[in-house]
Amino acid sequence: MRDQFPVTVHIFFLREESILLLRRLNTGYEDGNYSVVSGHVERGETVTQAAIREASEEVGVTIQPQNFNVIGIMHRKSNDERIDFFLTNTIWSGELTNREPNKCDELTWFSVNSLPANTIPYIRCALENYQKHQQSMWFEEFGW
Repeated sequence: MRDQFPVTVHIFFLREESILLLRRLNTGYEDGNYSVVSGHVERGETVTQAAIREASEEVGVTIQPQNFNVIGIMHRKSNDERIDFFLTNTIWSGELTNREPNKCDELTWFSVNSLPANTIPYIRCALENYQKHQQSMWFEEFGW
């Protein structure tokens, strides 16, 4: 039988030179550290559909499919192997609010050039890749 890896979508909400980060809480994974809006792609769901759902669930905004740009893919190894898709978004409707206070204790805009020290390492790597390759999609193998 072939291995099956979780597929995750990560959204870079961007505003001018800033990115929206959330601080994880009570999840059992990287609690106290900063990440971006993210979640697993569910069976029968496209990457874009998962991004739309996660944006609504986590921060209460609506995003049209055409307002996402896939910017990178990461094959990542930590406790397990994962395939991560990274998307950017600059256009949404609604107000960004913490809709999951049991999993996140802070939403904050940070300069993309001055991330907090406790940003999850693979998120930092993905953002650095985005900054280096803004005109093209990137691929990264992380944690091997």
